Amino acid sequence: MAIATTVAAHGTAAEQEQSRLAALKPLAIDVALPLGTYCTAHGLLGLGLVASLTAGSAVPALRTALALLRDRSVNGLALVMLIVNTAGIALSALSGDPRLMLAKDGATSSLIGGSIIVSALAGRPLMTAGLRPFIVRGRTARAAAWDRLAAGSAAFRRNERNFSLVWGGVLLAECAARVVGAYTVPVETMVWLGTVLLMAAIALGILIGNVFAGRIAEQVIADAA
Repeated sequence: MAIATTVAAHGTAAEQEQSRLAALKPLAIDVALPLGTYCTAHGLLGLGLVASLTAGSAVPALRTALALLRDRSVNGLALVMLIVNTAGIALSALSGDPRLMLAKDGATSSLIGGSIIVSALAGRPLMTAGLRPFIVRGRTARAAAWDRLAAGSAAFRRNERNFSLVWGGVLLAECAARVVGAYTVPVETMVWLGTVLLMAAIALGILIGNVFAGRIAEQVIADAA
C-alpha cells in the first residue's frame, strides 16, 4: 500500500509539472510574438510607435480568433480576449496615442481578470476550461471523477473557485501596474516593462494557483482510482 501511494504521489507531481509547462506554451506565444513583432516593426522596419504597437497587439487577437475557428466552440475566456483586443486596437489606432495603446493592455487584463472573478463567484469559473484538460488528460475515468466532484463535493468546488479567483486577482493587479506605467514611464521602456509585469503576474499566478490546482488534481486522481 505504501509503495502504491508513493508511486501515485510521484505520478501526480510529474503530471502537475507537465501541466504547468503545457499551460505556459500559449502564454509564451502571447508574450514573445507581440514583443518580437513590435521590435521588428519599430526597430527594423521603421514604423511609428502606434503602428508597431498595433501590429504586436494584433498577434494575440488573431491567434484567439483562429483558435475559436479551429476548435469550433466558444471558450468564454478566449472570446473575452478577442473582443477586448480587437476593440483596443481600433480605439488606439483612431486616437493615435501610443500611451493609450499600452494602457489598453492593462484594460485587457482588467476585463479578463474581472470576468474571471465574476464567473468564479457565480459558480462557473472560467479558468476551469483551461485547467480541466491538463488534469483529465482525455481519460474517461478522470473526466467522470471531475464531473462527480463538481456535482457533489463542496471542497472541490471551493478549490476550483479559488483557482480562478487567484488568477483574476493577479490579472487585476497587473492591470493597475500597467496603467500606471503607461502614463508615467517612457513608451519605449514600457513596451518591455509591460512584458516583465505580465511574466511576473504569470509567475505569481502559477505559484499561488498551483496550490489549488494540486488539490484539484489529487481529488480527481483519488476519485478516479
